[in-house]
Amino acid sequence: MKTSDVHAMTEDQLKDELAKLKKEQFNLRFQKATGQLEQTGRIKEVRRDIARVKTIAAQKAAAAKA
Repeated sequence: MKTSDVHAMTEDQLKDELAKLKKEQFNLRFQKATGQLEQTGRIKEVRRDIARVKTIAAQKAAAAKA
């Protein structure tokens, strides 16, 4: 996921995307624990995407208050 894509999202879309990413992260951790995970690098990507979405959501919230 690119930063420009995340910047284009509304606050509601960011919340939905964050929920989707957290669900995917949970599923990846579960697959890793059971030995079924094939794409180990995906865990790192999802973790960074979550951080990216949270950061941009915080920036938008701060801009709305100012």
